[in-house]
Amino acid sequence: MGTIPFPEGMEGSVYFSYPVSNGMPMWQLLGFVANGKPSAIFKISGLKSGEGSQHPFGAMTIVRTPSVAQIGISVELSDSMAQQTPVDNAAVSSVDSFTQAQMTPSPSEMFIPANVVLKWYENFQRRLAQNPLFWKT
Repeated sequence: MGTIPFPEGMEGSVYFSYPVSNGMPMWQLLGFVANGKPSAIFKISGLKSGEGSQHPFGAMTIVRTPSVAQIGISVELSDSMAQQTPVDNAAVSSVDSFTQAQMTPSPSEMFIPANVVLKWYENFQRRLAQNPLFWKT
């Protein structure tokens, strides 16, 4: 989650899965995260159906629905990760990743805490359920 570093000599392999025609997930290695690179944005729009492998995540008992995509992070030895190759078209996006320290507000910007937005949205849903046209008044 970015708050606790990986143990020394360990990294995280980032996998993406969506069900193929037989309904079983096909896990595709997108890339890696590590203490030196704690976040990344992976492009998944170019992934090809059928590429990938039956990763141990596939053995997990997860309720399978035909349209569920999943993300898995496998913590592994750094040495073993050097031998793995991500699927084609899963390149890391050129968008810079940010750390909490870089997210400092400037005087010209206003930030709203996520819990405030969530509370507003819950109130909006409640009022919409009571009166679908409340927003017109």
